[in-house]
Amino acid sequence: MAEQARVVGSLPVANVQELAEACNAGVDDDQQVPERYLSKDPSTEEVVAGDDSACVIPVIDLHKLQDPQTSEEECAKLASACLNWGLFQLINHGVPDEVTRNLMSDVVEFLKQPLQAKKECSQQADSLEGYGPAFVVSEDQKLEWADMLYLQVHPSESRELRFWPTRPASFRRSVDVYSLEGRELAYRLLEFMAKGVGADPASLRGVFQGQTQGMRVNYYPPCRQQANRVLGLRPHTDVGGLTLLLQMNHDVQGLQVKKDGKWFAVQAVDGALVVNVGDVLEIVSNGRFTSVEHRAVIHPTKVRISVALFHNPYQNTVVSPLPEFMKGDKVRYKSTNYQDFLKLYFTAKLDGRKHVERLKLEQ
Repeated sequence: MAEQARVVGSLPVANVQELAEACNAGVDDDQQVPERYLSKDPSTEEVVAGDDSACVIPVIDLHKLQDPQTSEEECAKLASACLNWGLFQLINHGVPDEVTRNLMSDVVEFLKQPLQAKKECSQQADSLEGYGPAFVVSEDQKLEWADMLYLQVHPSESRELRFWPTRPASFRRSVDVYSLEGRELAYRLLEFMAKGVGADPASLRGVFQGQTQGMRVNYYPPCRQQANRVLGLRPHTDVGGLTLLLQMNHDVQGLQVKKDGKWFAVQAVDGALVVNVGDVLEIVSNGRFTSVEHRAVIHPTKVRISVALFHNPYQNTVVSPLPEFMKGDKVRYKSTNYQDFLKLYFTAKLDGRKHVERLKLEQ
């Protein structure tokens, strides 16, 4: 993802954090949010929220995955979650509280800076790395109510440090520690996912181990007047393998996932990580796991901040179903060069599951 981000940029648009501050301080309820940010009311689509969604979105326990007495049952539960939802909340994940706390503290300190200071990390014309918008590919598309900071964090020698904040001074150290924890956790989860469908645990890990890892900070400001008309992220799937999402303020609901034509609000479990399947993982698993369509909605009065870690293959990888996942089954996806797949993904607007669906073979 990060490699392609260096050759496909995003068109410049206004800083949403500043725009939101101006809009939220205004008194004219009808004209504050620019038209380019307004879309149909997302709530006109059926949304399962509150206790109903909390009961159905899977929760996976890493302790149970690692315990020989409970591992088989929890692995089956994990595989089911990855097939039927493409997403789960992970508890007892083992990432130390101090590590997540330090990262979020530094993220908040970065975001608190004046815009001019943050602009030192601004995206360049040919890159999605750095601070700014994402997926702005035309002058007339609808825009998202969010600012982002995207960084390539692994391999370390491929980092473009001009995009990395120098304030606070501890930022880089916090990212280093958290990203290492995230990589090791992702590799363990991939092994358990494979085990859950009877495949060699090393099969999925081998696709991603030691390859690229990107980090995206998402800042979703409130929209006091028209929260029901703006979106933080439009419906999309993640292009890569496995995504780990850390949320700062669990009391602010924003992430929603689509299943059976309905949107389900993800009510964050305190201390949990949200884990979701991306397009590459759906393809290499031959559809045994599902790349989940998701979006971010906006709260009228509260900020939401999250940090996503993306685990992806190298750009020159040929992505195709693994033999381990085709036992007794037909090949369900075309092979694709990951570079070509990325190019299409980053030069089109976010559009649900369109990018992965076009690789499906007729059965």
